[in-house]
Amino acid sequence: MIDLLVDTHFFPLVLLAVFVFSWMVQLVFYLWFYHPLTRFKHPSLPEKSPGVSVVISAHNEYHHLKENLPLILEQDYPQYEVLVVNHSSDDDTRYLLSSLEEKYPNLKSIAIREDLNFFTGKKFPLSIGIKSARYPILLLTDADCRPASSRWVREMASGFGSQTEVVLGYGAYNKTKGILNKLIRFDTAHIAMQYFSFALAGIPYMGVGRNLSYLKSAFYREKGFISHYQIRSGDDDLFINSVANAVNTAIRISPDSFTVSDPKRTPGEWITQKKRHLSTSTHYKFKHKSLLGAYSLSLLLFYALFVLMVSLSVSIYPVLFLFLARLVVQYVVFSKCLRKFDEKDLVPFVPVWDLAMLLFNSFILVANLFHKSKKWK
Repeated sequence: MIDLLVDTHFFPLVLLAVFVFSWMVQLVFYLWFYHPLTRFKHPSLPEKSPGVSVVISAHNEYHHLKENLPLILEQDYPQYEVLVVNHSSDDDTRYLLSSLEEKYPNLKSIAIREDLNFFTGKKFPLSIGIKSARYPILLLTDADCRPASSRWVREMASGFGSQTEVVLGYGAYNKTKGILNKLIRFDTAHIAMQYFSFALAGIPYMGVGRNLSYLKSAFYREKGFISHYQIRSGDDDLFINSVANAVNTAIRISPDSFTVSDPKRTPGEWITQKKRHLSTSTHYKFKHKSLLGAYSLSLLLFYALFVLMVSLSVSIYPVLFLFLARLVVQYVVFSKCLRKFDEKDLVPFVPVWDLAMLLFNSFILVANLFHKSKKWK
């Protein structure tokens, strides 16, 4: 039956047309969206240093806070505070925070023993911390994150201009041995490529809670997390999806602006995390879901049709030419972006990581149809 279809003129032309279309969509993303990120340069740092409130929600994070909080409290910045919301912890977090408050006058801890009936996860403690903040600029991170430099607060605060309400940062992961670590870091960098590039194109759609800043006034204007309070996650990406626009959003990708944390150590933990992230993305605005869906679908069609057409010997030379041309463009663009994120070790195997993540994300999307994660962290 397949031989009969291939012998007709119609079937090979359809395959080639869809393949070329998916190729064109891929090139649009690489050259129109991602390539400007490779040439992005930060404007000069402003002379003023506006007040910043760093807000952290912590649930049983004693060891992370002990290691990372001093690095946040000793930033090279003249006017900032750190608010840690101790969210129903039953470890020694409260004793650690109490001792650190005696040493650091810019630290303030807030204890919460239970959630409100309709707020679960991080949204309630973050809301409490934000409402307690004294400064107009909020800088959010997690207890397991450490700033990559003593200039982290300064770098993120420098992104605010006269119209800026949102500054997106990069949350990197520690480099360790093993394929899992490389996959996680590639996935993280690829997602960052997307949300940074879309922001530069005037279509901001998400940020990550590991490194995210916005104005307190924007939080109040948006009524906080109330529009998606029923969803356990989304305190970062869903909020940015609703408040960010082409005018009020900036990015910071200098190495001093990064935060760094430990990635998941087992495939099971990472799968659970990815399920939660992908399920939250279904609540993005239609235009954002359409663009992200077009990219993923074009990638899936490109690889699937390449394998099919090569196996059926359909238009072999044009197909190979288009495949190699896309591979070169992808490699050049991705390698430049990865170097900006200090992920140089991932560059040699970009096509491998890209194909692996396509298969992995497809598996997660199918798995999400049968299971919904209930964990907030």
